[in-house]
Amino acid sequence: MDATGYITLSRQSGLMQEMRLIANNIANTATTGFRQQGLIFSEFVQGQPDQPSLSMTRAQARNISMEQGILSQTNGTFDFAIQGNGFFLLETPDGERLTRAGNFAPNADGDLVTMSGHRVLDGGGAPIFVPGDVGSISVASDGTLSSNDQLLGQIGLFQPLEPLKLQREDGVMFRSDAGVEPAEEAAVVQGFLESSNVNPILQLARMVEVQRAYETGQSLLDAEDQRIRDAIKTLTR
Repeated sequence: MDATGYITLSRQSGLMQEMRLIANNIANTATTGFRQQGLIFSEFVQGQPDQPSLSMTRAQARNISMEQGILSQTNGTFDFAIQGNGFFLLETPDGERLTRAGNFAPNADGDLVTMSGHRVLDGGGAPIFVPGDVGSISVASDGTLSSNDQLLGQIGLFQPLEPLKLQREDGVMFRSDAGVEPAEEAAVVQGFLESSNVNPILQLARMVEVQRAYETGQSLLDAEDQRIRDAIKTLTR
């Protein structure tokens, strides 16, 4: 295969990856706290003395959108949404993870947990305990939980030290290998959940663009394959 084929194949591979991401975004349009994800394309140019340069496409970096999703009112006591850039911190068997999905509830032991059973952590990285015999619970914008003027704890709000290196896990959970820091400007809203920040109309439009680009690349590969076949037939006659 010549340079044209390799260049086109590298582009086709990236377009296939982007199509998978777009499909996943659309499938999670109604998922609470879901963050839209995109693909970043890079160009690598290889050059040697007295040789033509070769430009290749590489699409491995993924960008997670931090755009605010719409807040939907649920009036649930343990439903929380975040306004601003920030995440809840969770304790999982694989380590601490970040999420924007705030549909929590106390478990049998009184720990505040996610729907999957992961414990929600406070600003110091400790689980949040909610006694079963307390009355109505209110939450301040800084995440402080109280009941009848009695302090129960404070939901921790964090942000990744390197947002571009966030790794998605399990749909609405993220891993930050670079660590996290307090999200000073984020605020908690009780009785609301944040909807997915996916714009399905824009994603469908992008899907059409990617599909057309892929079809164009495939046509180019087919034409190049036919050119090489015709050349071989001519030379072997």
